[in-house]
Parts: sequence; structure tokens; C-alpha cells
Amino acid sequence: MDYPVFELESFKPFSESLIWQLNRDFYQDTGIEAWSKAIVPHNMTSSSMVGKTYAELILGFLKDLAAKGQTTDTVYILELGAGHARLAFHIIKHLEALKALLELELPPYCYIVSDIVADNLNFFKNHPQLQTYFEQGILDYAYFDAVGSTAIQLEYSKTLINSQDLNQPILAIANYFFDSLPNDLFLIQNKTISACSMALHSSINPKEAKAIDLLKNITASYQKTPLSNAFYSNPISNEILEDYKDTLSDSHLFFPQKGLECLNNLIAFSKKGLMVLSMDKGFHEIHEIDKREEPDMVTHGSFSLWVNYHALGQFCQKKGGKALFSSFSTFHLELGCLLFLPEHNSYQHTHLAYERFVNNFGPDDFNSIKKLAYRVISKLSIVELIALLRLSAYDSTFFMKILPQLKNLSQRINFNERKRLAESLHQVWNLFFDLNESYDLPYELGGFFYDLGFYQEALDYFQYAINTSGQKDDIYYNQILCYYQLRKDTLFYKTLEAARVAFPESTLFENLDKLDMNAV
Repeated sequence: MDYPVFELESFKPFSESLIWQLNRDFYQDTGIEAWSKAIVPHNMTSSSMVGKTYAELILGFLKDLAAKGQTTDTVYILELGAGHARLAFHIIKHLEALKALLELELPPYCYIVSDIVADNLNFFKNHPQLQTYFEQGILDYAYFDAVGSTAIQLEYSKTLINSQDLNQPILAIANYFFDSLPNDLFLIQNKTISACSMALHSSINPKEAKAIDLLKNITASYQKTPLSNAFYSNPISNEILEDYKDTLSDSHLFFPQKGLECLNNLIAFSKKGLMVLSMDKGFHEIHEIDKREEPDMVTHGSFSLWVNYHALGQFCQKKGGKALFSSFSTFHLELGCLLFLPEHNSYQHTHLAYERFVNNFGPDDFNSIKKLAYRVISKLSIVELIALLRLSAYDSTFFMKILPQLKNLSQRINFNERKRLAESLHQVWNLFFDLNESYDLPYELGGFFYDLGFYQEALDYFQYAINTSGQKDDIYYNQILCYYQLRKDTLFYKTLEAARVAFPESTLFENLDKLDMNAV
């Protein structure tokens, strides 16, 4: 049986394709639910471990500025397409903890979570875990289109940042960002560059479908047109593109022209330059971008492509800057640091931090270890799992993955292991950022503390669960059991009575008043 095929769009230059607008529409339509409902994966680039890595890099940068005597003006850290703000929370949490250990005057900083989606901006504005940072002046939020916006309007402080306003370098964070900016697509073959156009077809009727459904049902076809003249008006872009004629033998090439325009736009905000931290799937070595076939659209709610970090690095160098990329582990993700800075080699603390926390061992290495841990988790001991949890910087998503095995092993642990495990659970909560995901972390922690015999701690976490998601019959049940174990008889009976009033249909409380209140 033949299925109908609908033409979405006839051939257009790749960067002008409807696919980019559909991607934008997806985020506008879905808002924060893109992450809270796990439609778009985000843990690999927004985990607590990534946040700690970035905090170390930012701290190195602040130390370098302090060494140069630049401690008065604020350093603005602009996260592009912040989406859910979990990464921002992790970075600030770790950065503030590191700063507290130093007796060193550092320049003040303000972290800006920016986005183009109104729902995300409202999420930032109202999130209870961000309010303290807003009040302290170390966090703000802004609508910002990385290519189109020529000013940054900070909504909390009502500060406006225009071109050349800043007397400190601006620091930009671009995680899973450059892959969603429109790219040009070329075919390099026999020392000839051809521009690629794309046509789109759909297996569902586009008049009746939302962006998220169209993105799942799109097929693409391509045609190539050899270039006879310089493609770009920007000479640096043309230089980089022309260089690929001699370095690539036969490959389709994503060219991040919009990304380069974004970098130029960011550079314009400061008199002192720009530092960029970016993590994404992509490649920075020339051999990795050779022999690339026509692109497949990788969809996960939205769609994404690999990032040509090689071109971004070349652009940085041709602008007089320096590009830092990992020499060792780039199996899952790249983590690049672009220094568009005068005297970039003088930023020794930044270079050292990159060497220690990315090149020696970084988030990409941890992703390999994490995959290994998931495969062999049934063979791991409680000590090994605690070590992995520490290595993750107590990441809550990783914790939920290993929680069943932790519970299983906790039935046979000694006093010291029990104590260390309890300390680890507190740290998981300390570094947790709530996205309204499907799991209830404080409830899970409360239950685990009960199993470990820490009944007062269990009560504390059951209260956190009530504060975040409201009272439930099973929370009442667990609270009552905690009061029983703590021999708090008055609270036992008072809570049991309140539970039966609040949930008269629940059967959970039937046998609780039969417990032996005189048991020792």
C-alpha cells in the first residue's frame, strides 16, 4: 500500500530550510516541558558534573582577571538558549562553594540565563531555587537572540547592556546551542565546493500537524550547485571555507556561518574580548569531518546536527584568539573553550583549569564511565557506587539510575558505609534543581533515609516532598512510621488522625493503630 507524501518545501539553501523554523516552533510550543517531560535529552550537558567543570573554568578566568587587577567591574556570564536553567543552577552552586574556599579578591560576576521562549523566561523568573541568586545580584535573566539581538536587557535588575558597554570580557556559555542555529551545507569533492539545497517531504498532512509531529515524519532530499564565486561577504568565512577544498577529500560539510555571526555579535558587547565555553556533539579535528555523508536528521522532539567545532576554532584563531579543545576524550561530546582575548596566553589559570578539568579528566570521560557503570551495576559494591556518585558531583539524574542497586546493597552495610551513604544523599539534595520531572526526589530520599534508620532525616525529606508536590496518603503513612520509630507517640496519633481525615478512602492506615507503642 502506498502512503501519501506531502511536499513541505521545494529546494532551498540548507540554512534557509523550513527545518530551522520548525525547530524553533517546537521549543516555542513545548516550553519547559521539552525537558521536564524528557522529550529532549539534557543530562549529558547540564549535569552537576558539567556544572562543576564549568565552575572550575570560570573560577580560573576570574582568577586571571584578578591577577590583571581587573576586580572592580562585573563579569557577565551569558548562557545562550538556557532552556531549563539547571546548568546555571549547578554552575552557580559549585562556583559559590569554590569561591568560599578562597581568600582572594575576585571580580563580581552576574550569570544571565537567556532564551527566546517566553515560557522558559517565566520559568526562570518564578523558580523558587533561583530567587536567592536574583536577590544577591549574581543571577539575572533576559530575552536574547544570539544573532539578532544588539542589546541585552536584564529583566530582574533592569540593566541594559549595549555594544561596547562592558569593561570586562564577556563570558558566553553555549551548550547544545550551535547545533540548533541554521548551518550552511556544502559538498567538498575533487577540490570543488558545491552548495547544497534541501527539499522536505512529510508522511503526514502538514496542515493538521504541529512542529513536534512534523519533525518526526520528515524526509529530505538534496541537490548540489558548484560555487563559481566567493560564497560569503565575510572574508574570514570565505578563507575557512576555501581551506576545506585542500583539507577534505570527499565530504558533506556543515558550515556554522550563523554561529560565526553570533560570535561576532557577542564580541561587540565588550571592550575587552570574549570567552566562550561550548559543549555539544561535534568535531574539532579535520580528519573527523572528512568523508561525511548527506546528513540524517537526528530527532528527539527537536532535531540536531553535529557541530563543526573545527570551523569555530579556525574563526577564533583568525580573529587573533586561541581555541582550546580536548586532546584525548571526545567520544561523546566536545567541550571547547574559545578565547577571543588580547594576550590570550596570559590567562594561565584558565588554561590550567581546562587542562585539569577537561583534558586530564572531564565530562566526556565521565560519560564513558557512566555507561560502563550502567552495564555492570549489579556487580558494584556500595563503596564503588558512592565513589561514582561523588564523581558525578552528586548528580540527581545519575543518582536515580543507581538508586535501586543502592537500596539493595544498603541492607548489608556497616556503620561507616551507612554514614557515608547518608552524607552522599544530603549532597544529592543540595545539588538538585527541580524541573517537575516524573520522579519525586525528596520522597525517594525520605524513603531511603527511613530504610537506613535515619528517621528524623526521613521526616525532613518527606516535608520537602510535601512542600514541592503536596501531601499524599503515602507520605502521611511514612511520616507516621517515622514517629513510631522515634517514639513520638503524640505526633504518631495526631498525624494518623489527620491522615484519615485527609484521605478517608485510603487503606494505607488500616493497621497503623495496631502497632505496639510499648515496643523497645
